[in-house]
Amino acid sequence: MHPRRAFLKTAGGMALLAAAAPLLARADDAAAATLQAAADPAALEAASGGRLGMCLVHSVRGQVTGHRADEAFPTASTIKFALSAAILAQADAGALSLDDRIAVRAQDVRSGAPVSGRHIGKDMTVRDLCRGGMVWSDNPAVNLLLPLVGGETGFQAFLRRHGDLKTDPRRIMEGGSTTTPQAMADNLRRFVVEDTLSRPSRLQLADWLIENRTGDARIRAAMPAGWRVGDKTGGMQGVSNDIAVLWPLAGGEPWLLTLYLRESPLDAAGRDAVLRRATELAAVHLSTA
Repeated sequence: MHPRRAFLKTAGGMALLAAAAPLLARADDAAAATLQAAADPAALEAASGGRLGMCLVHSVRGQVTGHRADEAFPTASTIKFALSAAILAQADAGALSLDDRIAVRAQDVRSGAPVSGRHIGKDMTVRDLCRGGMVWSDNPAVNLLLPLVGGETGFQAFLRRHGDLKTDPRRIMEGGSTTTPQAMADNLRRFVVEDTLSRPSRLQLADWLIENRTGDARIRAAMPAGWRVGDKTGGMQGVSNDIAVLWPLAGGEPWLLTLYLRESPLDAAGRDAVLRRATELAAVHLSTA
């Protein structure tokens, strides 16, 4: 047996762990209190130990607040939103149908496959692959959808044609794609709010954002009452992101909020707490006007 495991099975080991538990809890509480006490994005960034990017934009009036809004951050899975927009644009142009079917092979399915992993040896519609990527953050869906927009080169060309000069989807499958908080906020605006896509495609994209199942501990958890949130999360080692469209239930134009955190030594729960506090800081600027 491994010496550490043997130690933990002893009465002394268990006693030491029990004694340490309150200290660890107090350390966690202290870290949470430090995050909650942050009064602005710079203070929150310092408390996170990483670099925080933030952009809050009213969809008509423009940017209200930001922090490192023009700096590059890893997209992680937030890039799946932009890829789905590119797919919907292809459907609008008649280049493909969302009902087209794509074979799911074993070699296409690696880690992070909550949807495609159940369809190995079968096929899935383009619509279901987009939904899997958007709602459940299915990673192999990116592999399967990317060729439909011309690969990384075609995907980047699509973004450039629509005014995004910052997002770089190259090395998307290796986790190397980057964007800026401002660029992704602009993408939310142009593809969900404005008429870049057809109305059915905009509604479909919005539905996938609202249906998202991976964001309950981030922006959604910190928004005040009276708002509907549609978001797409992303994350990897030291990285936690969330991008969202915020619709006022009382009516009015939506807002766009993008949060990117990189190089943070906090664990996933701690990084989620950073994004929740960032949301609270952003929410003071919100209005339904």
